[in-house]
Amino acid sequence: MVHLLLINGPNLDRLGKREPQIYGSKTLHDLEEELIRFAAQYEIELTCYQSNYEGDIIEQIHEAEGKFDGIVLNAGAFTHYSYAIRDAVASVNVPVVEVHISNIHAREPFRHQSVIAPVAIGQIVGLGVTGYKLALLALLEKVRKGEGLWKN
Repeated sequence: MVHLLLINGPNLDRLGKREPQIYGSKTLHDLEEELIRFAAQYEIELTCYQSNYEGDIIEQIHEAEGKFDGIVLNAGAFTHYSYAIRDAVASVNVPVVEVHISNIHAREPFRHQSVIAPVAIGQIVGLGVTGYKLALLALLEKVRKGEGLWKN
């Protein structure tokens, strides 16, 4: 069985309440339950984690090495400026797919830049919950086929 880690960053615990016109009406709990059920269909064991604290996210990334086959990461606002999270992703031998519910490239200019994208194997934005599902499937392919679609 493939074991993946889902990390959601700051303010994602506010899903369902925070700007539903952008992020939808599902809560984080709803999202996690849906993704766990989806993952199980593909023999993926999914562990979910959320934190509003940069250091906690970094620790989760560090601890993933040797424990998880891949990480789905929605770093929230940290995406745009946390070189510490970027360096944590670069420091582990675990593939990471960056996910965002909204299309960060179609929002405020400060959201257009991701410091994490260059060290992730891919980035999925603007597809809502479907983006998380696509990230799970992409990581599954990478793990099961070795290189999968990517060469890194």
